[in-house]
Amino acid sequence: MSAKPVIDIIDDDEAMRHSVAFLLDVQGFESRQHESANAFLNSAVGRRADCIITDVRMPDMTGLELVRKLKSEGVVSPVIVMTGHGDIGLAVEAMKAGVIDFIEKPFANETLISAVQEALRRGHDPHDARPDAERRLEALSPRERDVLAGVVAGKVNKVIAHELEISPRTVEIYRANLMAKTGARNFSELMRIALSAGL
Repeated sequence: MSAKPVIDIIDDDEAMRHSVAFLLDVQGFESRQHESANAFLNSAVGRRADCIITDVRMPDMTGLELVRKLKSEGVVSPVIVMTGHGDIGLAVEAMKAGVIDFIEKPFANETLISAVQEALRRGHDPHDARPDAERRLEALSPRERDVLAGVVAGKVNKVIAHELEISPRTVEIYRANLMAKTGARNFSELMRIALSAGL
């Protein structure tokens, strides 16, 4: 491993790639840019990243397909997925496939840096977060757990409300409670807690 943590950035959007690389370089990381999942795979032979940041929607191979391929090949580098608002379902799928975190575009610089630092801190095994995640879910009521299960399944408030026979407004209140009780700062952190706990 080099003195600086090495971060691979995979995104077909050149401006986004450069922006993320610049931000990481300023923070003292070493970044490598790839315009597609295939370009990354072709260049990654014999090289290991300390962290991989990939967009979820890309031509040829999506971020989710890349995650599955890396997993099948035994690559253990922690992966962070960047996602547009409409891709939350895909991001949840990616987390279930082993992604360590996802961040929604557009994101604040601090959000990305914090995600990278957390990924590096936790290393290559997302499962070591399980005890902490379980502790953070202990205070949830059975109904809050039901709502969280719906959220993890990628369901919108209306669907969760219909299935639990409560109003969408009540679902919103439960979701706010979930954030407060778990200490999650944002939706992606809530998802990470839930999935780390095995929900």
